[in-house]
Amino acid sequence: MKRSDRLYALIEILKDGDLHRAEDMASQLKVSVRTIYRDMDTLAASGIPVEGERGAGYSARAAITLPPLNLTETELEALHLGLAAVGNGVDGALRTAAESLSAKIDAVLPEDRHGAPKSFGFAVYPFADAAQGFRHLAPLRAAIRNRQKLRVTLQDTTVQDVRPLKLDYWGRVWTCLVWSDSSESFLTLRADQIEKLVILPGLFVDEPGKRLRDFDANAT
Repeated sequence: MKRSDRLYALIEILKDGDLHRAEDMASQLKVSVRTIYRDMDTLAASGIPVEGERGAGYSARAAITLPPLNLTETELEALHLGLAAVGNGVDGALRTAAESLSAKIDAVLPEDRHGAPKSFGFAVYPFADAAQGFRHLAPLRAAIRNRQKLRVTLQDTTVQDVRPLKLDYWGRVWTCLVWSDSSESFLTLRADQIEKLVILPGLFVDEPGKRLRDFDANAT
């Protein structure tokens, strides 16, 4: 498993909000406990809202608001993209301003985030390519709102016909929870791994076992 894929796998494990021991995650991913500790440090440095410590366990929580601004998802998306582009693409005064703005955002993040991510606007390897997923956020959001089915082609050439249910933001990474009509299961898709997205004709309706509340009920 590539390191970047392992880090995303760790996000999937942690995002339920429960406490997970490094030993258990190491066993699940077939790596050493020391590797998990290093990965946790990398996730935290990349802005993933990871909390916990060695010997006690780790968890993560998604967050997409920045009080007192109360940003919408679209505004947060624009801010993240803008800071990343300016901070990583230029030098001098503009980069300094982007870093300053990033620090100000960190300072006002809500307390229930259990600690602000470091340098909100600046991704570090291996999440520097996460911005590729931004181009899909608008159609994903529209499909969720309008209840449109989508045909999604992933980077590994897998094709899934899905019902998009919810977008989540993980400090650097956008994911979309879907019900897959192709595999007949709930899936979490990384926006940056979507190669192609096509709107299918017709709308979907709530069906028992395929709804967001069904997923939430099974996750508790």
